[in-house]
Order: sequence, then C-alpha cells, then structure tokens
Amino acid sequence: MASNTSTSIRIEPITTADDFARFFDISALTFGHQIHDGIWSVFNPGWDTPAGREAGISRLVERWGSITKDRNGDVNTVFLKAVVPRDDDSEEEDIAGVAIWVQASNVPGHGDKPATDLGEAMDLEALYPGNPTEQRYLRQLDASLHGRRVQLVSEIASSDSPAVMVLDLCTVDPAFQRRGIAKKLVQWGLDEARRRGGVEAVTEASAMGRHVYGQLGFVQEGGEMEARVDEEFRGRSWPSNVFMRTGRA
Repeated sequence: MASNTSTSIRIEPITTADDFARFFDISALTFGHQIHDGIWSVFNPGWDTPAGREAGISRLVERWGSITKDRNGDVNTVFLKAVVPRDDDSEEEDIAGVAIWVQASNVPGHGDKPATDLGEAMDLEALYPGNPTEQRYLRQLDASLHGRRVQLVSEIASSDSPAVMVLDLCTVDPAFQRRGIAKKLVQWGLDEARRRGGVEAVTEASAMGRHVYGQLGFVQEGGEMEARVDEEFRGRSWPSNVFMRTGRA
C-alpha cells in the first residue's frame, strides 16, 4: 500500500450530514473494537448492531444541526475531519480521523454552558427507554468524566477570558494510525483557540491520546479520574482518563 505523508492530510470542518456515518464508524472502530472503551460503549448502546449504528449517527447529526454561535459569530462546536488520499492509485479520498472541539463558557456569548446534569443535554429516555437505572448510571458517568471541566468553566466565569476550548473527542481509524493525523486534529483546535483570543484548551485524555496531547503543550492536572458511581455500578468498566490543560495566558 502507498504511504501517506503528513503533508497530504487535510483538516477541515464537517459541512455535510453525509460525513457522520463515517464519523460514527471511526469512533466504533477505535472506542468499540480497538480499546473497548466502557464509557463510549454505554453512551452508544447497541453500537455494533445496525439499529445502534443508525441511532448513533442520528445523534451526531442532531448535535451538529443544533450548533450555536458566540458573540463574534464563531460556532461553539466544530466537528472536524481529517481527509487523506486512499492507499491506492485512485484519486479518491478517505476520512481517516475525526474530532470535536467545543468552546465552553458560563458567560452568555462566550460559548456553550457545560451541562451539570446530563439529562439537560441528552434525552436519556430515548437512549435507554424505560430503564431509569441505566439513565442514572449515565448521569454519574458523565459527572465523573466531565466534573473538572464544569468546575473550571465556573472558576473562570468572572475573568477576562471566561471560555475554554474543549477537545471533546479525537479518534483515528486504526488503519490510519501513526501517521500524525491525531496531532493535526488537535493542532487545529489549538490554532483556533489562539485565533479566538488565546483561550485555554482542555481535554479529558485517555491512555491512548495523552502522549500526543503532551507533545502539543497539554499538561496533566491531578491524578486519575475516579468513577463516582453508586455501589451497584462499581464493577463496570471505567477506562483510564486524566484532565489535561494547556494553561491560561
């Protein structure tokens, strides 16, 4: 197969709903099949079935279709794709990786306010119909994973720079990994954060991603995140995650 160089990688925002089938499939290949991420799987029930796949794609399209803008007219959520030439002699291209960057703030006009209760951001009944136990688990998972993000946004609300750029997701198809694609998806967001006034970038980093983030200026804050869940959920899968940030200017 031909080898793609980093110069052939094109990073650009997603502008059509048609790309979200590939977006979901890449996420499933990495989080589902490759690393068996217990958090992603719970948020995407039935991800490895046709019905679960279609539901996951629909959720992405719905989120993309409800994007808001800040006071400067910039979108608060950017869905990115990394486009590369196919590994053959054709002129076709593939989406090799995807990412989501979110400008978050508690101050109106400076970004989207992080939800303190997942039920405010998602229809949990649609995700797990008639299953309040699983809905409760989802709420607790989200609070455990995103708690520091929510806290930080609250801490900076009265500052001169009341927003952060959050790397909400970054993943690369295993067939295209180790080509610098993740680094370019992350760098795009860092460049955008600088363009938007030098706001800080933050992320909840998995074991697979934190090395790349560290190379680009992210520093770990604190230790491993803990799953703050009820006793009945303690035996469930909780992948390694740490909070990382670039630091405030």
